[in-house]
Amino acid sequence: MEIAALYEIYKKYPSVQTDTRKLKEGDIFFALKGPNFNGNAFAKQALEAGAAYAVIDEKEFATDERYLLVDDVLTALQELAKYHRRQFNVPFIAITGSNGKTTTKELVTTVLQQQYKTYATEGNLNNHIGVPLTLLKIKSDAQMAVIEMGANHQKEIESYCKIALPTHAIITNCGKAHIEGFGGIEGVRKGKGELYDYIRENNGIIFRNTDLDYLVGMSHGIGNQITYGSADADYIGTVAMKDVFLSVELSKPTTKTIDTQLVGDYNFPNAMVAIAVGMYFGIDIATISNAIAHYNPDNSRSQWLQKGSNKIILDAYNANPTSMRAAITNFANAQLNNKMLWIGGMKEMGTEEAKEHDELVQLVQQYNWSNVILVGKEFDGIAHNYQHFQTSAHAANYVKEHMPADAAILIKGSRGSRMEVLLDALS
Repeated sequence: MEIAALYEIYKKYPSVQTDTRKLKEGDIFFALKGPNFNGNAFAKQALEAGAAYAVIDEKEFATDERYLLVDDVLTALQELAKYHRRQFNVPFIAITGSNGKTTTKELVTTVLQQQYKTYATEGNLNNHIGVPLTLLKIKSDAQMAVIEMGANHQKEIESYCKIALPTHAIITNCGKAHIEGFGGIEGVRKGKGELYDYIRENNGIIFRNTDLDYLVGMSHGIGNQITYGSADADYIGTVAMKDVFLSVELSKPTTKTIDTQLVGDYNFPNAMVAIAVGMYFGIDIATISNAIAHYNPDNSRSQWLQKGSNKIILDAYNANPTSMRAAITNFANAQLNNKMLWIGGMKEMGTEEAKEHDELVQLVQQYNWSNVILVGKEFDGIAHNYQHFQTSAHAANYVKEHMPADAAILIKGSRGSRMEVLLDALS
């Protein structure tokens, strides 16, 4: 089936689903394949559950006209998303980076929504399936779109740009994340830099953090650059902390104190780019300030929680050496009593795993803590005097037996470390 013909059907049934468990009546079901499943086998079930059509790529599963046969379902999904994207002539802002991209996406969206009908990536649907699904949720009333792009290997961001066709771009940073797939920090910069490459080739606009020197070289040749940071930028601000929460003292192009519910000074560039984007698109600073002040992070991203007498920073959605160092240093310097540090192993470190975890422990040892818990095999063989458990479940049992009181606790680790289990132990 041709994409143009598929798009005509999509216009009549503009809701797409790839999971039969989430299917609603009138959806178009895309029968994707994975290592352990074949979506074609679920097409009949999807139609029986109320799907209007099922897009399949294996002819033997088609028994009537409600089965739409394509060469490859994933390719069809991506091409349909691109076809839909081409119907819009509004700013499409793409965001990638090693750390902070979801928080940045949330802040930018929160600000833009004050004045524009804005569609954005939900959760972190930022991969080869999530990006097209995000695009296909954008309705005809869109005035702005904010698209998050995640990546763990070369050419991935490039492929998403070819679908989302961004007009504006933000690279939050290039840190030590997904080292295994990218092959070191230079590989990370090359991979994330694919977003700048697309913007350069298509005469788009970037929002660039002047505090990150390496972005200067990466952005060379891009004519349209809006800059933000703590100096030498179009939008300048400085960090101010109120207890553990970030405030931004904006000094250019106007003066304003912007309070946030974001924990840690490492969120400064995330707040600054949201301010820059908002002001660039004509939103007044009072409106921007109010929007940022009311944004409350969730989904285990620098969440400030209270459990009994304990204050907790839950940052268990992801971790890499760059974000770990920022979170631990910020927490160590915070004016809090009885500080405890519970950290999980960092995933996808490849051959750098032992070195990075050894350096992490060395960082931890530079400060005084009431209690330190390390979780994961990644800490095996590293010299320390801390509590070490292979799994978060084992660590949670220890927490239940040694329940802290009146403590400030940072809980941080990669998604695979499941550090939120320790939060549950405090309940």
